[in-house]
Amino acid sequence: MRYAIYYTPAADELLARAAVAWLGRDAFGGPTAPAQPVASLSAAEVAFHTASARRYGFHATLKAPFRLSSGESEVSLRHAVDLFAASTAPVVIPRLKIAQLDGFLALVPDDKLPELYQFASEVVSTFDRFRAPLTEKDIERRNPDLLTPMQFRYLHRWGYPYVFDAFRFHMTLSGRVGDDDARRIETAIGALFGEALSRPIVIDALTIFVEPEPGAPFVVLSRHPLGAEAVRKFA
Repeated sequence: MRYAIYYTPAADELLARAAVAWLGRDAFGGPTAPAQPVASLSAAEVAFHTASARRYGFHATLKAPFRLSSGESEVSLRHAVDLFAASTAPVVIPRLKIAQLDGFLALVPDDKLPELYQFASEVVSTFDRFRAPLTEKDIERRNPDLLTPMQFRYLHRWGYPYVFDAFRFHMTLSGRVGDDDARRIETAIGALFGEALSRPIVIDALTIFVEPEPGAPFVVLSRHPLGAEAVRKFA
């Protein structure tokens, strides 16, 4: 069993509803729906291009999937996330845009946000004690030969290569695609997500996802609102 600490919007938010319509799956436990055609993409094309993103659920990675370290439990993890979330203020992303990262399409911030990077760094370091060491198989899954020396060091130290100054906030919507397909997929994403992308996004909670068994879809275990104690501090 693996756990992950992600950002994902609440199930009833416009962005979440658009993601469910695109991926055909709700990580909060809603029914799985067959893929639907979008813009010039057939239902079969949507299903093919969203297969990998669908398994992980709509999210932005903060603490990448990990097995629990010895001495920790699901209960202790949830308690620690509760405490951290209560004392951490929400972060606003004024605008998301569609971008291509390493060949896959994702939603990313329209501008650099230092407070977002600081927030993500704190999540990585705070919860690292819950992460069991990587196995050799875990390391190989990250394609270490393609990583920079810095990313390789981060992978060994923090269990994920894209942390701290290598962090890239992104919400994945496709697998890797060629340039010709990318243009059609981006058009389809824009048609489906257009209204949601016109609004600011507030990172107002941390969500623990769980992979019940290897290869199983990730599902939401618990959602932890940010800022209860932070609001009181500044009231």
